[in-house]
Amino acid sequence: MSAPFEERSGVVPCGTPWGQWYQTLEEVFIEVQVPPGTRAQDIQCGLQSRHVALAVGGREILKGKLFDSTIADEGTWTLEDRKMVRIVLTKTKRDAANCWTSLLESDYAADPWVQDQMQRKLTLERFQKEVIFPCECLSQSAQPPTPCAKQRYLSHLLGF
Repeated sequence: MSAPFEERSGVVPCGTPWGQWYQTLEEVFIEVQVPPGTRAQDIQCGLQSRHVALAVGGREILKGKLFDSTIADEGTWTLEDRKMVRIVLTKTKRDAANCWTSLLESDYAADPWVQDQMQRKLTLERFQKEVIFPCECLSQSAQPPTPCAKQRYLSHLLGF
């Protein structure tokens, strides 16, 4: 088994040689480990609707056709702590049925267990948005919400 479902953050990561990628209903996140001390000017990142390219210090890290389309104008990248590049892509199709099985059409596929966990997570996320929210456990406080009985029951049904 690969990556576990991290209940608190809701992330089901898919590991890669350069880092990991994961998704929500609306976005795809790509986290690339880069050499410590990397500067933003060392990074070349190209984001298009169906393509992504990332090079660090002239060395190609990631390049190819995305699994599905994204909104090009909303794609961003950031350099965090001078050791990780985070790319955030906004999906064109934002529903639980649009669970990416791989990052690129021909590369970085999730194994069957991770794919199943990703699909469950997206189904839970959709259900929370459509059915559970607003919920009495979700106040606007600065503290993370404590799951209510409905959320715990749904998580139990979906196997989380």
